[in-house]
Parts: sequence; structure tokens; C-alpha cells
Amino acid sequence: MSARVLVLHTGGTIGMERGTDGYRPMPCFGAVLRRHLDGVSGLPAFDLVELAQPIDSANLQPAQWTAIAAELVARWDDYRGFVVLHGTDTMAWTASALSFMLRGADRPVILTGAQIPLVEPRSDALANLHTALLLAGTLSCGDVGIFFGRRLLRGNRSTKFSSTAFDAFASPNAAALAEVGIEVSVHAHSPLPAGARDFQLPEFDPHAVAVLTVHPGLSARQVDALTDDPALRGLVLCSYGAGNLPDATPGLLDALARAVARGVVVVNRTQGAHGPVVQGAYAIAAALNRIGVVAAADMTLEAAFAKLHVLLATHSDPAVVRARFGTALCGEMS
Repeated sequence: MSARVLVLHTGGTIGMERGTDGYRPMPCFGAVLRRHLDGVSGLPAFDLVELAQPIDSANLQPAQWTAIAAELVARWDDYRGFVVLHGTDTMAWTASALSFMLRGADRPVILTGAQIPLVEPRSDALANLHTALLLAGTLSCGDVGIFFGRRLLRGNRSTKFSSTAFDAFASPNAAALAEVGIEVSVHAHSPLPAGARDFQLPEFDPHAVAVLTVHPGLSARQVDALTDDPALRGLVLCSYGAGNLPDATPGLLDALARAVARGVVVVNRTQGAHGPVVQGAYAIAAALNRIGVVAAADMTLEAAFAKLHVLLATHSDPAVVRARFGTALCGEMS
């Protein structure tokens, strides 16, 4: 294994420049990035690979998770660690997906990017990238993480919580893997130990999973309209509080039960940023247990969505998916 780090540029704000209609991908960004990094002392040696078509992260599709993972897997044994440059809008979604696709990883994969493009004044790009490179070149864990601002977070525990702050990401239900100030403090109890490689590069159906946010006025007809789609195989239900939904709405529970009976895997996560679903703490939510809805514990929306996508792409039996979903696979739940 080389001591080098691979930097994979997939797109995002970090590699954009200002145009007449707003920020757009910069041509020849790789050469610009190298000029900024070459000669910086203390950084590990690195190689740079760019996707042929940069991804505006707002346009991210599940198939692009496979494309990113394939670039890493093809070079896995040649590098000490990996840095993935990615747009911030969907960085936590991709980090979550990669964590489930690269189970048993024995070296770090760190996603980072910027709130301000590299070529703009006051850009946070180099501070993020320098530290991500150092961490990718020194950490011994096999986590997929996000480094942004001052903290390295487990990717499948992360969510973007600010559109303007340089500390743009939070990990509401798990401690940071590392914190960076004058010194780098790595929390030894947090990283995942390397295991047997179980890399998956599935073919995703972008229509297989949907998200439904419970809200005042949600009707059974709306649930039926969403779940009647024959392509739908999984639903992330974002419920109130500890996992509650309105039981006074006629037919709402029956609509969810019909979806489960048709083989749709319905998982229940709280809309709250912090804390788990406790399905059954209230009688109103205990009914979800009876119809086969799976509690998502304290997973983020991004992790629940990505985990469900990966499981559905690799298992055809809904019962297997439900059982696997409720089991921690790579640190995504407490």
C-alpha cells in the first residue's frame, strides 16, 4: 500500500467560479487545485482524479453513489486514504451511502468541500482540504467521514444544518470522530475498527425509495397516492416526536398497512434533530409496530434513506430488508 492519498473531485462549490448567472463548474479545476496545494509543506503526497462530468450536488442521483464508490474501489489497494471533494447540499447523503457500500473498509474515506469556491476571497476550501488530506494520510480507521470547519464527523451520522456557516455540518446523535484546533484530537473510542471487506456496487433504482413527512392534514389518500407507485419499494416516514403520527385521521394507518402488505418497507424516523424513535412509547405509535413499520432508532434522514436504498438494491425479500434495516451495520445508529 502506498503512503499516498487519492483526491477524487466529484464536483461542488469548491470547484466552481462565478459566471453571469451564478456559480458554475470551473474548467480545468484540477490544475488550479494543484497550484494551490503544490509546495504546501507537511501534506501527504497525493494524486488527483476528476469525474468526467462534475456533479452539481443538488442534481445528485443514487446512480452517482455507485460511480463514486467504483472510482474508490478500483484504486483501493493503491492508496493510504481517500479524500472526496463533493458539494455540500448532498454531501451527507453521499457519505451515508458510501458507508453502507464500503462496509469493512480498512482505510479512511473523508468527504469535504467548501461553502465558498476555492478561487473566491475568504474561501474555506483550503482549510478543509488541507486537514482532510492530513487525516486521510494518518488515520487508521475505516470510517467514511465528513470533515468540515473544525470537526471530523462520521458520515452516516451527519447532516447539513447551515447554509451559511463554515461549520456547516452537525452530528446530533453521535460524538465527533476528531476535533481540530491547534492540535488534532482524535477520539480513539469513536472510529470503527476495520473488518472483512464487504464492498457493494449496486445498481440503484432512483424511484425505489421515497420520503414522507408527517404534517397536520396528511390524508390517507396522499399516502395511497405515493405508495401506489409500483416502482416504490421503500418509504422513510418522518414522524412527530418519538415516532408518532395522527391516529384521528381516518384511514391513515390503514393506508400504511396496505403499503406494508404490498411489500413496501416502511421505516419510521423522527423529525426531531436529536433523539431516537421509540415506537410504542405512545399508544398512537405502537400501532406502527403491529403493521410492520420498522423504527429507525436515532438515524439521520440521510442515513435512513441511503441504508434503505442500499438494502433494497442488494436484497429482494422485504422481510430481509426489514431485519437488516433494524441492525446497526456501520455505526449509523446507537
